[in-house]
Amino acid sequence: MSLKPLPGRLPVVAGILLMTASFSCAAATVRGVSDTEIVIGTITDLSGVTAVQGVNNSDAVRMAFDEANENGGVNGRKIKYIVEDNQYQVPRAVQAMNKLLNNDNIFATIDDGGTPMNDANMPAQFAKNVPNMFPLTAARSMYEPYNRLKFGQFASYYDQMRAAVKFFAEKKGRKSFCVTYQDSDFGKDVLAGVVAETGALGMKVVETTAHRPTDTDFNAPMSKLRDAGCDVVMMGTIVRDTNIIIQTARKMNWDVDMVGQFASYDTAVASLPGGATEGFYCMTPALYAYPDDPRPAVQEFAKKYKARYGRDPNFHGEVGYTAAHLVLLGLQRAGKDLTVDSFIAGIESIHEYKDIFGAELSFGPEQHHGSARSFLTVVKDGRWVPVEDAALGY
Repeated sequence: MSLKPLPGRLPVVAGILLMTASFSCAAATVRGVSDTEIVIGTITDLSGVTAVQGVNNSDAVRMAFDEANENGGVNGRKIKYIVEDNQYQVPRAVQAMNKLLNNDNIFATIDDGGTPMNDANMPAQFAKNVPNMFPLTAARSMYEPYNRLKFGQFASYYDQMRAAVKFFAEKKGRKSFCVTYQDSDFGKDVLAGVVAETGALGMKVVETTAHRPTDTDFNAPMSKLRDAGCDVVMMGTIVRDTNIIIQTARKMNWDVDMVGQFASYDTAVASLPGGATEGFYCMTPALYAYPDDPRPAVQEFAKKYKARYGRDPNFHGEVGYTAAHLVLLGLQRAGKDLTVDSFIAGIESIHEYKDIFGAELSFGPEQHHGSARSFLTVVKDGRWVPVEDAALGY
């Protein structure tokens, strides 16, 4: 006896097959990915107090993606790259993330700028299963606590400052450490590193001052630190505030050692007119390769960048170029059947990757922090020069 379907209804087997097919299509649908395209976004500062970093960085990312697209893309897909301006303001960053997630349907972000902005955006981003790749900040929160969707590129501000404190205490005999920092997640990470290492060495931070990213008058804070008897000032500052603080101290005839970190390691600091920043120290997770570097690959990158954008790349342009190539390699290793899981596996398969500028990065399962190395540099004749060739530890 055979069963016949009721009029107007699908046969049971056919209905099950259709349901299975619909579930398969749903499973195969990955946000931000089509047969021909992968949508990747960046939220960074294009017009605010850190624009010198955000613009150079995102321009280098775009150049790397365009180069890949000109060569056919990745596994047959082109990169669609969308950049939003956060002006180094959290509300604007949140608004931009909402656009990228809900309007542009991005697959991932890369080089999102600013510690407070990333911290504010990651919960919404991760709720949509969107990876945060190599943000333009060295805060520990970019890779701690572990989350399968976040990958950090740099040694943290915390580690950079701990290594610097140890060096200046043991190699230069400094005993009175002070800190001036932005009153933000970024600045507090710098402060935490100084507090931790001075404590480990049996010392205490003598004095601190905190300021907003937009502040421009540092006469009172610098007077406070000078009067406290600081013999070295550790700085949780970026570019504009770094330059103003150093100029303020010099005008006061206060010749104290000052030490910055990744966020202040910029040619706009080293080449400040008048040589005000001469002798300023800075920790960095990688060394800037100037356009006149003898390595052919560096020269070719600098030449192409300047021809396209009309200016030399700065350090943050170089790290953006590297970040883009890491993402491209991860996408390539993910294969044609691209998913978030296959992309993460692709990134985790990258070991001892050496970029054209000399940095080395490694990843792995539950190892989403590319490097813990940091170097001490100093401004000499308007250029960044390594103090020691070896990376510093603590």
